[in-house]
Amino acid sequence: MAKWDQALKVAATSHPRTREQTIAYGTAGFRTKAELLDHVMYRMGLLAVLRSRAKGGQAIGGMITASHNPGPDNGIKLVDPAGEMLEGAWESVATRLANCKDEDIPSQLDQIVTQFSIPEGDSLVVVGRDTRVSSPALSTACLAGIAAAGGRAQDIGVVTTPQLHYMVVCINTKGGYGEASLPGYYEKITQAFKKFMSLVPDKGSYVNKIVFDGANGVGAPSMTEFKERLEGVLEVEMVNSGEGELNTGCGADYVKVSQGAPKGLTLTEGTRCVSVDGDADRVLYYYQSPLGFRLLDGDRIATLVAGHIKELLATAGLSDTIKLGLVQTAYANGSSTEYISSSLGVPVSCVPTGVKHLHHKALEFDIGVYFEANGHGTVVFSEAAMSTIREKGGEKLSTLVEVVNQTVGDAISDLLVVECVLADRGWDCEQWDKCYTDLPNRLGKVAVRDRTLVTTTDAERKVVEPVGMQENIDKIVAEYPKGRSFVRPSGTEDCVRVYSEAETREGADDLNKRVSEMVVQMIG
Repeated sequence: MAKWDQALKVAATSHPRTREQTIAYGTAGFRTKAELLDHVMYRMGLLAVLRSRAKGGQAIGGMITASHNPGPDNGIKLVDPAGEMLEGAWESVATRLANCKDEDIPSQLDQIVTQFSIPEGDSLVVVGRDTRVSSPALSTACLAGIAAAGGRAQDIGVVTTPQLHYMVVCINTKGGYGEASLPGYYEKITQAFKKFMSLVPDKGSYVNKIVFDGANGVGAPSMTEFKERLEGVLEVEMVNSGEGELNTGCGADYVKVSQGAPKGLTLTEGTRCVSVDGDADRVLYYYQSPLGFRLLDGDRIATLVAGHIKELLATAGLSDTIKLGLVQTAYANGSSTEYISSSLGVPVSCVPTGVKHLHHKALEFDIGVYFEANGHGTVVFSEAAMSTIREKGGEKLSTLVEVVNQTVGDAISDLLVVECVLADRGWDCEQWDKCYTDLPNRLGKVAVRDRTLVTTTDAERKVVEPVGMQENIDKIVAEYPKGRSFVRPSGTEDCVRVYSEAETREGADDLNKRVSEMVVQMIG
């Protein structure tokens, strides 16, 4: 007990739990109003030290962000040694530690040490934060927790979430994955991108210019660094780069939900536009066609990238040697799933929403491509696959591997991968868009008294509770040709999400409206 005296003292004097509100470690860590989080940040600093010791002193990450949420929100997610999300068994531990009374902190820490047989030893926690007004103070609280537990911290300041993941992996691989610095991150990706583009002399219809919406978040300063390094290879025009309010009328989530361009961006035909979210781990493309606004979401990115990797593997004679697979969630458009499995012949797996589920499933393939429809995803390569690709895969494929940030979904790395593929195919958005026709769809948010009243099964495609809700959904869906709809509790916001698709735009909108109204009637 005495060894936690300092942890208790600092908690009581500087970071006390002053609110009774319970907060849970969910899909994206802790996420709520920033004013509720000071004690949570402190305690996650304590926990990260124990997690590092449990992993033999390897670096653990602590990223302070609320991603696509509004500016007043904030949060923290812990990152495990290989860049993946915190191990599931530790999520409930994090929730208990975050919500216990101040005086119970020492006994909670002792319980964690006993539960996981954690030895004394060195530890390292890498802490990063986004550009929210609340982030510096919350970062200070987390760093105080690390110090109070006797841990060592590396504060890397304002970074994108993918940069934090990258740093953790580079430190733990002792530079094997890349140089453990932000300049190292930029150089690794940009050098590979430039090399790939040099391998494509004839780029057909491809035009090397994009308009980039930075969501007034941390993606903007990151893209500024990339822009300077990519001069002459990719021209980038930037909007929403910090002059406005974070995630307000801009960013990937806004574009996906509104099905329209963000503030500050005027759509013109022939221009590719890109939006990222507040911490730059989601990316969406869109453009103006003669028929109006056209969205190229995570499904489109996944099919483009997986299809091209399949072609490069075939060219190298590796189709039978390396197993390629694609992972989606229930939000994937039905047309994309049909196109991937039938036209591309790539195996498809469906998992619950949340990047940790997609990432783990993708690791079962030699090359796993995963993207949520919201634009969050990446490509992961097994060690054996990377070795074979370097030896026999040809220059293009071995170079493309280096453009990918495999540690987590990275909006800017992902968009550069897309640019490589479009250039190699000689395509612009119109040709990409013609691969398949999306079923019209609508994603809605419904405010309810308690989102935990809804539980699901079958990769979140079927409601278990409340009893009768799935039966009601099925009855409504049956009235719409090619209709599909599901309801799930949000993992990041206090609401329930309703997704619907149908043969026509009017059908998809009406289906979403009716299912949403039914949800309100049952649990609103």
